[in-house]
Amino acid sequence: MHKTKKMLKELITSNLYTRYSNILSLSDIPLFLIDTNGDILFEFIPSPNFCTRVCQENVGQICQDYKCRLKPDTENRFVCRYGLENILLPIIVNDETVGYLAGLQVYLKENEYQRYMIDIQSFSEDNFPKLEYVAKSISLLKTVESNKIKIHEQLCGQITKDISLDLSQSVNDSYSDVERLSIEKEILEKKIIDLEAKNMSLVVNPHFLFNTLNCIARIAYFENSHTTEELIYCLSDLLRYNLKQDYQLHTIGAEIDNVKKYLYIQKVRFKNRLEYEIDVPENIKSYRIPNMVIQPILENAVIHGITPKRDGGKICIFGEENKNEIVISITDNGSGFSKDVLQKIQQCENKSGLGFRSTDKRLKQHYGEQYGLKIVKSDYSGSTVTITIPSQPIPR
Repeated sequence: MHKTKKMLKELITSNLYTRYSNILSLSDIPLFLIDTNGDILFEFIPSPNFCTRVCQENVGQICQDYKCRLKPDTENRFVCRYGLENILLPIIVNDETVGYLAGLQVYLKENEYQRYMIDIQSFSEDNFPKLEYVAKSISLLKTVESNKIKIHEQLCGQITKDISLDLSQSVNDSYSDVERLSIEKEILEKKIIDLEAKNMSLVVNPHFLFNTLNCIARIAYFENSHTTEELIYCLSDLLRYNLKQDYQLHTIGAEIDNVKKYLYIQKVRFKNRLEYEIDVPENIKSYRIPNMVIQPILENAVIHGITPKRDGGKICIFGEENKNEIVISITDNGSGFSKDVLQKIQQCENKSGLGFRSTDKRLKQHYGEQYGLKIVKSDYSGSTVTITIPSQPIPR
């Protein structure tokens, strides 16, 4: 049992999840993977802020409505105390439940009235001194038609079976990599055809792009062009992460995973002219920040710091929790920003400035004026930019 759980966690970092994300890019309904203790292992599609920052008592763990159902023979579909539709699908390997696929967290159209019955005043002011945040979180909860939920359930059911199958294959060591790829390819292709035929109001605009990238990656795999394959998967993930709605908060862990893919692509481009180091402790990866706040800083480090130097340079990303704050520092040993570039950044007169200013503004909107982005240093020895957010579950 312990070995199987370990395999489940290892699957998170494999290309298996890239292929799941390709098919789930057609939907915007929350979906995540949890273990039998209720710890969230992986988020395919992030949960709404109401669920993650109001209902969940502990960061990185599901709420009590889910926890009380982590037992054999539980129903796959349930309605939580606030009227939200939820699913909880067991992942079973050799007759043992090793985890769950969970999500939905939306209202049915006919039950949407229940959001207006939530008593905001019932939330403890000790934990939520700004009750208007709770009200805003409730207003952002999605309302979905029942037919869209049905097709999403079918997808989740297939993914659950696919994970169980892959774990069983790993445990029994009975399938080769090529055989497993072939099985997964057939399953995904059938699901794509089914979704397109039913046209259940899902977002399909990026579908062609992701499907094409996936096809090219498969060809690269069978031609043993592993660097090309990895580049394509990284690009696909970067594009998908870019398309996520920016009013939702994502985990620091997810942001760092996205950054790793960006730096991998740049490393292939610059070769030995670019080195990088990432040191972000596990205890802060569960905290949430707006998506795409680190990458604009990295782009500026590459453009203004690394590119002008003949021998290139190194970029470092460090994270730490200091009292009631989390600070993420991005440093490089490049040439630093020139005075005119630094002035343009501060005055928002070019694309670089726009990226810095908009990132700082988004952080301040979420957490308050005392938080955000700061250029700590920029001279001939390099640059240091920090991102500061509160470590409290709810902004004070």
